[in-house]
Amino acid sequence: MKLQFDRVCGLDVHRDTVAACVRLPGSGAERQEFVQTFGTTTAELLALRDWLGAHGVTHVAMESTGVLWKPVYYALEGAFTVLLVNAAHIKNVPGRKTDVKDCQWIAQLLECGLLSASFVPPPEIRELRELTRYRAELIHERTREVQRLHKVLQDAGIKLSSVATNIMGVSGRAMVEALIQGTRDPGVLAELAKSGLRKKLPQLREALRGRFGSRHAFVAGELLAHIDYIEEAMERLTERIEECLRPFAREVEILQSIPGVKGKTAAKVLGEIGVNMKQFPSSKHIASWAGICPGNNKSAGKHKKCGTRKGNGWLKAALVEAAWGAVRNRNTAMSGQYFRLRSRLGPKKAIVAVAHSLLVIMYECLSHGKKYEELGADYYDKLNAKLLRDRYVNKLRRMGYTVTLERAVEDPAA
Repeated sequence: MKLQFDRVCGLDVHRDTVAACVRLPGSGAERQEFVQTFGTTTAELLALRDWLGAHGVTHVAMESTGVLWKPVYYALEGAFTVLLVNAAHIKNVPGRKTDVKDCQWIAQLLECGLLSASFVPPPEIRELRELTRYRAELIHERTREVQRLHKVLQDAGIKLSSVATNIMGVSGRAMVEALIQGTRDPGVLAELAKSGLRKKLPQLREALRGRFGSRHAFVAGELLAHIDYIEEAMERLTERIEECLRPFAREVEILQSIPGVKGKTAAKVLGEIGVNMKQFPSSKHIASWAGICPGNNKSAGKHKKCGTRKGNGWLKAALVEAAWGAVRNRNTAMSGQYFRLRSRLGPKKAIVAVAHSLLVIMYECLSHGKKYEELGADYYDKLNAKLLRDRYVNKLRRMGYTVTLERAVEDPAA
């Protein structure tokens, strides 16, 4: 096979060691090969970089193994063309599974041009990505703590969640804190209700009658303290994320013009895909990378059922969340698409289709630097007018009707 790169290096990365194989031009058609193992401390990685530079290496490839690749990648980027490769795309020859053989195999694949680089965002986007992901984890952790608080109240026979929609609201929080401080009278606790919840005072008095003891008070107090800490951390994270987004104010504005996309969703999306869409050749490529498009399972000329492929789970979650927000507005094309597909595919597959459309819209808007222009709820019906017409005609025929179509003549005076 014809070589694409003359001076390459394959790296097999582990927690404490990095096995490196350099392949260089030799005498005639033969290739020279040098293998050496380095540590993963900063000093060792700098030594690896100097060693590669001494051999005149131009291209380096490594597998994306958890987070272990990051310090190695960051130490080498800028000095070489570094390819981060999906480990699933590199399958070693059977019977040759060692660290040295792995790096040799990666180097051979690289020099033949058989490796495709994964998307690694620039440093400013990497910081945004880390912050938005951590904030998402804190949101999940807060949800888990609130669920634990629900369990404590249920264990004590306090049925507050059966009456109040949100026990962490102003009224619910005041009642829980009063319970922790020693108040047990249901009437006194019920009087802490605010605004609309006061209409349910009789139900509250019954719901707040239980067996809330000292152990419940202790655990509930710890849970509230932890929830408060998480909320404070989320506020600090949000402030830092807003600082990171300032250079990308135009891109945030473009994304927020799309239905269902608000500030936090825009930050998540930019943290995952960045602002430079040239790294994805087309909208199909970015949809495949995100794992938001249908899989491909065709054999013997038949298409078999398969779900969406694996991809960026963080981005997929943000897109689905935005899709649910978009379909709530019945005057949008996203809503029209959802209700058009829901009857045939079900709500889950329909919302994934809407999420796919949202990602395509984001890609096109960011590529051209233009805001989204609403297409209207009937956009997909107009786009598929013939298919829609034939579907309804066939339905009527199956019901026993004879259908004759005649195009309506528009009134010129209208």
